[in-house]
Amino acid sequence: MKKTFERLLQYIGQYKGSLLLAAFSALVSSVCALFAPLIIGRAIDGMTAAGKNAWADAPRVLLLLLLVYLCSNIFLWLLNYLTNGISYRTVNRLRRELFEKLGVLPLGFYDRTAHGDTVSRFINDVDIIADGLLQGFMALLQGIFTILGAIVFMLTLNPWMTLIVVLSAPASFFTARFITTHSQKLFREQAACLGKLNGYAEEMIEGKKVVSAFRYEKRARQDFNSINAELYETGVKSQFISSLSNPSTRVVNNIAYAVVGVFGSILAIHGSLTAGGISSFLIYAVLFAKPFNDITNVLTQMQSAAASAQRVFHILDLEPEPPEPEHPAALKDCSGHVEFDDVSFSYVPDRKLIEHFSLDVAPGSSIAIVGQTGAGKTTLVNLLMRFYDVQEGCIRIDGTDIRSMTRDGLRSLFGMVLQDTWLFDGTIRENICYARPDATFSEVERAAKEAGADGFIRRLENGYDTRMSAEGGSLSEGQKQLLTIARVMLANPPMLILDEATSSIDTYTEAKIQKAFAVLTEGRTSFVIAHRLSTVLTADRILVMDRGHIVESGTHTELLQKNGSYAKLYNSQFSHGNSPE
Repeated sequence: MKKTFERLLQYIGQYKGSLLLAAFSALVSSVCALFAPLIIGRAIDGMTAAGKNAWADAPRVLLLLLLVYLCSNIFLWLLNYLTNGISYRTVNRLRRELFEKLGVLPLGFYDRTAHGDTVSRFINDVDIIADGLLQGFMALLQGIFTILGAIVFMLTLNPWMTLIVVLSAPASFFTARFITTHSQKLFREQAACLGKLNGYAEEMIEGKKVVSAFRYEKRARQDFNSINAELYETGVKSQFISSLSNPSTRVVNNIAYAVVGVFGSILAIHGSLTAGGISSFLIYAVLFAKPFNDITNVLTQMQSAAASAQRVFHILDLEPEPPEPEHPAALKDCSGHVEFDDVSFSYVPDRKLIEHFSLDVAPGSSIAIVGQTGAGKTTLVNLLMRFYDVQEGCIRIDGTDIRSMTRDGLRSLFGMVLQDTWLFDGTIRENICYARPDATFSEVERAAKEAGADGFIRRLENGYDTRMSAEGGSLSEGQKQLLTIARVMLANPPMLILDEATSSIDTYTEAKIQKAFAVLTEGRTSFVIAHRLSTVLTADRILVMDRGHIVESGTHTELLQKNGSYAKLYNSQFSHGNSPE
């Protein structure tokens, strides 16, 4: 926890001007508040003095107290304003860095981490940090000056009574420290449970149709209640243990307060201290103890902030994608010649997937990749796009190792249409021109027509200006897929990757899309991953993969004549009566 707070302080230290002004505000507010007991004590002594009108100075004293407290509260408001600014600027920077880090993390992070947990760190954990910083700074800045000022004023009244009050401080501190040490672990567990709960809730909401289709609602509720109960248990334990801190320190402070009252009374009886002095000292004893109570009172939030900060820093400390080359290669006129040279790769070190894979793709070729699930088809695309880097061998485009290129430069050479559609909250037009925001309406319209999407778009309420959610709203899976195909057609890249691009489209629409793809892929290198073999019949070359290796290669006709793995796949999908040929 100490290192976490030190790291947060490095972020806060970037706002030195605001910090100095906040410290000045805390100083003025505390000093004004500390003058009030002295004024009150002297007023009491004046009122109890023999032969003097008790109420003669009352208006002046009240006016002076009003000014002192008004000044104290004005600077207290300024302190609150400044600490708010420091806290939210700090978490704003944290969120920005976290978002930037999420953009450079390797794809493997997203494969291993629940999306809901990542979102929880980005939103919930950062909000908890903001609350903890705000409360902690207020208590700390004002507390330091109040404690030091109270000691100075108490020493002017009576050093021995001051010693009694000061000795109570370590007792309060060690009491609070003992409690917070035991509760910190529970706060970390609470933050982890919250992320787990968010992740599970997101999964169930996103997959509501599947949940309903498989009648999983009851089990989903049971699983959710189980995680929620775990969060409740850790939350109650952490809050209960940390809540003991404030009353425990108050017990210590009240004991010290009682001792000071008794000792001051004895001194007053012997004439060593006036009634006003006792009154002032007792108020100072309360003011001295108040910061300790305030700090222990916000320890719960500070501990939650520390636990959340650890989760945020965990992501910030993850290794990003390998750095870009200092002098990257650039392909101005890409012909589309792709080579896989003795490539080996595995997601898990001791579980080989692709070994010594070699492939030479001529410019403008249409390459279809088929095979059973887990054969390594999509992995080839991941390696080609550098979502993952090869562990052995290399991949070259036009003779250039793709690792010598920037990722942006490499990925600009490809257009991808995936099985899982991805749309964002915006208009239909904005979704289509995602890769080319400057595209004209006529270009967007032409791409939509080529993709076969123009018809249903014009039937929507506002046509191309119809707004849609990230989930696609009322659009069918096939219609959403048509939009992603139109997006790639508008981008018009030199090479294409189609990963089950027509899997969500009906047979009639698929036929139309295949014609559009024939125009789009003409003269361009294209990689088509497919389970439905009807989409790859016209490919220049079909690769049949099994366990990371090419087991067969050739045209559709050649592979059928071989009567091997491809023929088995083909015959399993088409009987003699419904062959697509």
